[in-house]
Amino acid sequence: MGVTSQVIFKSMGWNLVSPVVKCFQSHQHNNEKRKECMKIINQMVQICNPKELLLGLLEQIEDATGEEISKTILLLIQPLQTVLLKLGDKKAYSVGLSLSTLVNQLSSLPVPYTKEQMKEDKHGLCLCSNILVKFSKPFVDEVLKKTKMSSGCDREELKTELQKFCFRCLKYPLLNAQLDQQPENTDEHPFRVFATDILGILGSLGEPLSKILIQRERICQMADDGDVSNEDSKYAAESLACLAYIMFVQHIGMDHLPAVFGPPFLLQCNLAHIEILLKRTEESVLSKGIDLFENSLLRVDDCSLPPEYLEIRIFLSIPQDLVKVMTLCPIEHLRKKSLKILQMYIDKFEPGGKYKLLRCLLKTSNHAGVEGYIIQNIKNQIDVSLKTEHGIRWFSGSRLVPILHMVLSLPDGVETDLLVHSDRIMASLNLLRYLTIRNSEDDNQTEIWTELAWIEQHFLKPLHTALDMSKAHYEAELKNAKENKHSKTITFNMSTEKSI
Repeated sequence: MGVTSQVIFKSMGWNLVSPVVKCFQSHQHNNEKRKECMKIINQMVQICNPKELLLGLLEQIEDATGEEISKTILLLIQPLQTVLLKLGDKKAYSVGLSLSTLVNQLSSLPVPYTKEQMKEDKHGLCLCSNILVKFSKPFVDEVLKKTKMSSGCDREELKTELQKFCFRCLKYPLLNAQLDQQPENTDEHPFRVFATDILGILGSLGEPLSKILIQRERICQMADDGDVSNEDSKYAAESLACLAYIMFVQHIGMDHLPAVFGPPFLLQCNLAHIEILLKRTEESVLSKGIDLFENSLLRVDDCSLPPEYLEIRIFLSIPQDLVKVMTLCPIEHLRKKSLKILQMYIDKFEPGGKYKLLRCLLKTSNHAGVEGYIIQNIKNQIDVSLKTEHGIRWFSGSRLVPILHMVLSLPDGVETDLLVHSDRIMASLNLLRYLTIRNSEDDNQTEIWTELAWIEQHFLKPLHTALDMSKAHYEAELKNAKENKHSKTITFNMSTEKSI
């Protein structure tokens, strides 16, 4: 290339990025043409102004759509890295802009979920994720080397941009990715490898992962108060929730977690992350929340959490989120597992905690099936109390009466739809029958015999009236159905006679 050509090429070369990329994409089956295009791009990287060329490369990556996204990134990511390295010390903003552009473009691609989808990698997301780690490596190394050429301020800015990149990756694709390692799968799991690499970068940058997880509530509160904007903060609630899942459930990066934290403390920290995950509806995200909840509970001994924990907002709100999954989630295995987790959660509390939690759930669940399940739990706790030598004060005597009044009542009085609320009503009747048989009038630990007049007035009589009303209603419906059927038969016979 002559001197004049080089001057022209240098002054306007970044304008050539678009036609060269289009030429490359249009010759998918012509390797010679594609090689020539790559030579031109590499020549531009060597000659053109790196700041101008950076904008040209990022513009092409941003303009790519659909199937061209991964292809364009794979074509331009190496030249993009070379251009950034040529910027010298003042590159933090440009590196952050480039990483943000790459992740934002990839976020429009669907995340492969099954082993077959990951192996096929139809949209190139698995390959691009691996390439992203390699792309960021020289910049991570620059932060770690602490060379004399770099000022401390520039290094910190670059470090911050790399941390933001890692947390963007935790939100996408890792939040939606299936990370369980199949025992029969001998191949490397692409997203597990990616998760390991991302946590490795975070760890090497020097900010303790345990500190990030534990401070999640404070960081998110700052964002809610306006002290930290969602765009400027390196942290995002969903990213931190994914980080907790990766560490505690998948055991990736657990070596960064000090062993001094007790199970109740870790449960309290993780509930903030679990709450975020349970509010999502995607199976891949919702299952992460349920698995993290289960993992956190398994570390805690049964009957070990005092009732004071329930004075912390999230300890009362999280079971209500779980109830929503149990009743509203269309995925059966997640509904069943949520029920199992709810029982585990109840079992972790001391009797006083169980008393408070069950009362709260009975008030807030608003679902007959769940209410029936809670009433069964209350019955079990009463049974444990009666079998204990001195009884459990929370489920006997005067403390039990308010719960009995809640259980032995109809939600809408005599107008209660008995069919809709059948699970709750049958559980209530079962509890009443149990109490009258198991707790004798002479003993009366449960005070059921003292409350019989109240129960008769507020539960049994309204229930009898509601049954009579329901019986009359369904008899009327049956009569109308028979009359309609008879009317249709007469009409059919008359029309048949006319046609004959």
